[in-house]
Amino acid sequence: MSMPRRNLLTGAAATAAALTASPATAATGGSRHTKPALSANETSSGVPKSRILIRNGHVIDTEPQPVAHTHTDVLIENGRVTAVGRNLHSKGATVIDATDHIVLPGFVDTHRHVWQSALRNAAVDADLATYFRLLGQVGPKFRPQDVHTATLAGALECLDSGITTQLDFAHIAYSPELASAAVDALKATGLRAVFGYGTPVNVTGGGKLADVRRIRERLADDNALVTMAYAPLGPSSTPMQTVANDWRIADELDLPLTIHLASTPVNQQPVLALREAGLLREKTLYAHGSGIGDDELKLIADSGATASATPGDEAGRLRRAGITTGIGVDSVALAAGDMFSTMRATHLAAKIADDPSMTAKDILRMATLDGAAALGLADRIGSLRPGKQADIIMLRLDDINMLTAERDPIAAVVTEAQPHNVDMVLVAGKLVKTKGRLIHADLRRTARALRATAAAISD
Repeated sequence: MSMPRRNLLTGAAATAAALTASPATAATGGSRHTKPALSANETSSGVPKSRILIRNGHVIDTEPQPVAHTHTDVLIENGRVTAVGRNLHSKGATVIDATDHIVLPGFVDTHRHVWQSALRNAAVDADLATYFRLLGQVGPKFRPQDVHTATLAGALECLDSGITTQLDFAHIAYSPELASAAVDALKATGLRAVFGYGTPVNVTGGGKLADVRRIRERLADDNALVTMAYAPLGPSSTPMQTVANDWRIADELDLPLTIHLASTPVNQQPVLALREAGLLREKTLYAHGSGIGDDELKLIADSGATASATPGDEAGRLRRAGITTGIGVDSVALAAGDMFSTMRATHLAAKIADDPSMTAKDILRMATLDGAAALGLADRIGSLRPGKQADIIMLRLDDINMLTAERDPIAAVVTEAQPHNVDMVLVAGKLVKTKGRLIHADLRRTARALRATAAAISD
């Protein structure tokens, strides 16, 4: 969360899909389409074999720039993309019919407080101070089971809406038990996630090295589906001595950093303060950037660090400064929880700012390949380049809101699509959603538990 919610732009432009993407909504119904997504070659459990051929789709790749190809196939073997082209050989493969579908890399959400799924719409019209008071009031009420439930629900919401990679800025870690509960939930969903071990907003003493080290030992494999970052409060909120101690923790544990960044009364020029303390570093993801001057943005770009716009009017300035920039949802307490709404808000912000350099292609790239690069994951996800892991989604083109959108699939994804259009989701080649339904989640149980958590923290 940054300064007073970037006017009302994000909240106004990004609320439409919050309910349609929620686990409670997804618990009933499912796709109204009867055409099967999988061929008869699927296994009895409904999970594809190790060789998968996505056949005859409108395929969007994002590397080096987004481009759409009609009547195109994607071949996946052992969880990785091995070929993209027409009439690929399908012997021995599970064939997924992508006719009347858009096929593209899964979305990458570079900044979200996933535990706040229990606070949906609680601060839509709040200013920053009110939002922080809310977190200070309800955060200490969360029990481990509440963090687990809220994180599980938020992660499932991501998968349901086509977000396959999520940076969870988990500033709910009041105790080791709460941090463990969040990691447990992320691991349970099949989502690709970066767990950002965060410091609660009303705790000013900095991180506790022992527990950060404990979670680091648990998430020691940097090539696993769930990895780790360190998410301290940073120079916008804490004294520089605390900042230096937190940076030392990150260095000692070889962790990337992610922090909120804004000009505040605590530090009006936080990037300059980092430079003067010798703490500017490459493996840092800055979220927001409200009130940060062009000179400080240049320092970020020169350091090789990255940014997350969430999204408001930040994305254009960050990109023009030469910073690799992804986009993020931030919090469903304030806005919708899907990437489609976030991309539309980014597109609208560019229009309002009269920024012709920000095109639909740019925004889709931010939501995929640039987001992957911002998280240090561009070598494994974010595009369909052969060799990358198969994080792939399919959107229906025969839904009423997508009819005739094949004339420009990229624009359709950015400006027209919604979570209910997501027909299929693969993460590392594993099927997590098919025929419009998540397949490994007890959504009714999750919905009951999340409502119980929301009631408990409201008492």
